Amino acid sequence: MEWFLVILDFIGQQILNVPAYLVGIITAVGLIALRRPVGAIIGGSLKAALGFLILGAGAGVVVASLTPLGELILQVTGAQGVIPTNEVITALAAEEFGATSAYVLVVGFVVMLMLARFTPLKYVFLTGHHMVFMAMMLAVVLSVGFGSELSWLVVVIGGGLLGVIMVVMPAFAQPWTKRITGDDTIAIGHFGTLGYIAAGAVGQAVGKRSKSTEHINFPQNLRFLRDSMVATSVSMVAIYMVFAVWGLIALPRADALAIFASADAGAFIMAAFAQALQFGVGVAIILYGVRTILGELVPAFQGIAEKVVPGARPALDIPIVFPFAANAVLIGFLASFAGGLLSLGVLAIWLGPVFGLALILPGMVPHFFTGGGAGVYGNATGGRIGAMVGGFVNGILITILPAILLLVLGGLGFANSTFGDTDFGWFGTLIGVSLLGDNTAVGVMLTVLIGVVLVLAAILFQVKVVNKGWMPGAKHTAFVDAIDAELKASAAAAKAEAKLARAAAAAELADKKA
Repeated sequence: MEWFLVILDFIGQQILNVPAYLVGIITAVGLIALRRPVGAIIGGSLKAALGFLILGAGAGVVVASLTPLGELILQVTGAQGVIPTNEVITALAAEEFGATSAYVLVVGFVVMLMLARFTPLKYVFLTGHHMVFMAMMLAVVLSVGFGSELSWLVVVIGGGLLGVIMVVMPAFAQPWTKRITGDDTIAIGHFGTLGYIAAGAVGQAVGKRSKSTEHINFPQNLRFLRDSMVATSVSMVAIYMVFAVWGLIALPRADALAIFASADAGAFIMAAFAQALQFGVGVAIILYGVRTILGELVPAFQGIAEKVVPGARPALDIPIVFPFAANAVLIGFLASFAGGLLSLGVLAIWLGPVFGLALILPGMVPHFFTGGGAGVYGNATGGRIGAMVGGFVNGILITILPAILLLVLGGLGFANSTFGDTDFGWFGTLIGVSLLGDNTAVGVMLTVLIGVVLVLAAILFQVKVVNKGWMPGAKHTAFVDAIDAELKASAAAAKAEAKLARAAAAAELADKKA
């Protein structure tokens, strides 16, 4: 049996844990189904895999540039607590629960494919690292609840729940995703989905007549900020400079300089400036990777839809929506961070002392990726106001929910990290609470009931809402379309006026020559 465990661990950790390999394999399957030539299959699958590697490279640059900023903010504000980071908590849990999570991962992937094949939930979750994170969280919560580190019960229930969550969350988010992308070809496969749905919902409620973030009219001298890479870099330079100067003033000189391994204050400031520019580079790399992936994966999925899982949609990582509203990404990130800071204060003053919840510090990386995504979803239904409020709500959710999740993680609840995104928080807590009693049979029934209810609710939502074409934010869309029409009419009028002016000038010149 040990050899089988080794194989499962290899598949889970070395293949399914690498989104590039998984996407390359899926693309190859789709191209084979389309009966493409061998060369096209190899080239297309490699290009899709490379697109994900480019995406990962960009994310790595973003994370590297945000890490020292997070440390700087932590030191100047003096906050102490738990930093939610999926990679860290997964690594901490791997030694004790790694084998269990490998089994859960494989079973969950099979369950997801079965649900996609035989139910209306035609979504194939392709964000491999989030599969691994969710498999680990379920392994921990179920093992703590059942009192067993490795058992067939944990594997079967955990795998079933993993497969369920991977198809139901893309379904629940699909109307908002369609609003962003304009069609039904892709879905979101990222476990921050509750935050994105909340952002889209509050955007619809508060921003019916708010202009899109992409309609921001920059003064003539600031037109260079219309370039998303430039605008992002400028904004991050401002943020970095504020905290860098604050750090030099508030911290002992040696402690401040150590953050960037700087020799003096000048080198410290310039190191902060360079990290801010690196952030802009990382965002640009991410956007290029997204375009590369879509160019190969979406056509390949036509083959999968026809041959393997009819009607399948690829559920992809959250940066896939960033190119649709680049300004909203930055607005959502900043608003989410503000929501995290406010929620940290609420935890420190009220929820922590009263309910024993840990202080969840606002990690820059989860706030950028989930907050940026929430900004895009909020903008789609509520424009600038929707992006700001949606990002802010997301920041509250990814602060409060991880604090509650810590209560059901057993010994890992005392670690200095936890799972950070919204779906880990609500789903893990729901499963953990269902296992609080001493009766194993009752716990099994409750966890199975949770999975069944989620699937039935998602099927109903898919059939009654998604398939019938409901689109949120219709009033806001009509408002934005009217603005677009007005802008196009103004541009056409200006173009016609300029043409008439040139014609008049030419006629005048001809008269003078005559």
